[in-house]
Amino acid sequence: MKSKLIFIFLFLVTVSVVAQKATLTAKVSKNKLGVNQRLRIEFTINKQGGDHFSPPNFTNFKVVGGPSQSVSQSWINGKSSFAQSYTYIIKPNRKGELTIGTASIKIDGKTIKTDPIKIIVLDAVEIPKDPNDPNYIAQQNIHLVAEISKSRPYVGEGIYVEYRLYVSENVSVYDTGVTEAPQYNGFWNQAIKIKSFPVKMGKYNGEDYRYIVLQKALLIPTKTGNLTIDPMKMDIVIGVPTGRADFFGNVITKNVKKEFASAKKIISPRSLPLEGKPTNFAGAVGDFNFDVTLSKGVLKANESSQIKVAVSGDGNLKLFELPEITTPVELEKYQPERKEKVQVSPNGISGTVSDLYTIVPQYKGKYKIPNVSFSYFNPDEKKYHTITTDDFYVDVLEGKELKPAVDTNATQKHDVVSTGKNFRYIETKSSLERLDTDDFFKSNLFYILLLLPLITIPIGIFIAKKNEERSNDLIGNKLRKAERLAKKYLSEAQKQLGKKEAFYEALERALHNYLKAKLGIETADISTEKITEILENKKIEPTTIDQFIEVLKHSDMARYSQITNTEMEAEFERAKQVIVQLDKQL
Repeated sequence: MKSKLIFIFLFLVTVSVVAQKATLTAKVSKNKLGVNQRLRIEFTINKQGGDHFSPPNFTNFKVVGGPSQSVSQSWINGKSSFAQSYTYIIKPNRKGELTIGTASIKIDGKTIKTDPIKIIVLDAVEIPKDPNDPNYIAQQNIHLVAEISKSRPYVGEGIYVEYRLYVSENVSVYDTGVTEAPQYNGFWNQAIKIKSFPVKMGKYNGEDYRYIVLQKALLIPTKTGNLTIDPMKMDIVIGVPTGRADFFGNVITKNVKKEFASAKKIISPRSLPLEGKPTNFAGAVGDFNFDVTLSKGVLKANESSQIKVAVSGDGNLKLFELPEITTPVELEKYQPERKEKVQVSPNGISGTVSDLYTIVPQYKGKYKIPNVSFSYFNPDEKKYHTITTDDFYVDVLEGKELKPAVDTNATQKHDVVSTGKNFRYIETKSSLERLDTDDFFKSNLFYILLLLPLITIPIGIFIAKKNEERSNDLIGNKLRKAERLAKKYLSEAQKQLGKKEAFYEALERALHNYLKAKLGIETADISTEKITEILENKKIEPTTIDQFIEVLKHSDMARYSQITNTEMEAEFERAKQVIVQLDKQL
């Protein structure tokens, strides 16, 4: 019985291997390279029994290594796999679009061939003395890229920025950490939550890479001009091959920590067209529906009804005001209640925003609520649309009658009614009395003004001496000046205390603006290492430099952490003290 089971098992294995269709594939390490670079090409057959492997004719290439052979076989979940590879290292002989021909192998009496591969060879690139340098390998095999969905949107039109990390199969990534988050000045922005980080396959510069999406954000430009999206910076721990193998032939790797930064992106928003622009246009950009509804059209005096003004659809729902409802004076109208059901997804901003008005009639009658118009610009159609609602009527059945208006210009006649004191004779005699007045001489005010100079002169002398002592106190003056300067630059951050993201953005901006004003440099475009170098050249104490860089980094990272108001206040004081110390030394 046991031997029968073993036979069945071996038979199934044999059937699964035989049933597998034989294929020969060719894979290159890169499709684009410099004329002085090398590339690796690997030919793989997925079935045993192949022989007489014939490599392609490497016309226009020089073989500098190989062929090296490797065989792998595995059995996973009842399925067997086999791979036999032939690897070559080749170098192009000239620039241009070159083609690697077909390779072939015979298996089961049939000849299987690969498809030709096109290689683009460019000008020579700078290569370090040691091509196996881990930093150079990491730089060539990992790329942090900011992908922009549209570089020329309209003002108010939403676009996306997606940060991708491309990793070639030659290296492995063990750890990542964002050291500097991108800034979106000139944009309304909203981060899009990424629930998982699946590994995808894609092309970068014409080469196959694995990549993951690290961050994604929706951006809506609020003005025209060239708007800059600053780079994202990351520290990445990478496992790079050392060129050596262990006893079992496995490649030995070395972990390298390296900083990567995405390229700076320039977005140039377009102004909305003036042609056909409605007079009531309030900045709505997208594709919208507009509706106005009345909850009750028939009611009693002092009974309330509600008017709902709603805009729904896709677009910049958070960046414009809804049209206002006008009502007759006989209908008492209250301030509207704003309601929003808006979500930001990978497809954009969508949802509904509405204003809910409450009206209360005072008198019996029938009242008209005039129609309302809403205008928006559709960027896909590149034109404006206007939606106008119908008039509404409110019929108040019960209540006080509205009194007719009084004509104030009409002449009204009344009988003259005489009372006892309506008409009196003109007085022919008068009785006048003298008013008593006080003389200024020897009065209280006279003596006060007389003694005032005797009091103010000593006080003035005292204040002048204090001012002289203060002006001679050079260290104190520098300290007071530095404190005033720190308060000036940190005033905006102080206003934002309690609002985490706004506070740390203002704090980071204040630190950069201070260095820009004192040193005349654009610190937003340089790294913390460059700032450290500049401050060291200015003979700033190392402890002060470390404190400044620490506050700068913490203000960037704290926006993504749980921070209390007490910690924000402490961070504000630290920033104030470090600016004071820097200013004293500068």
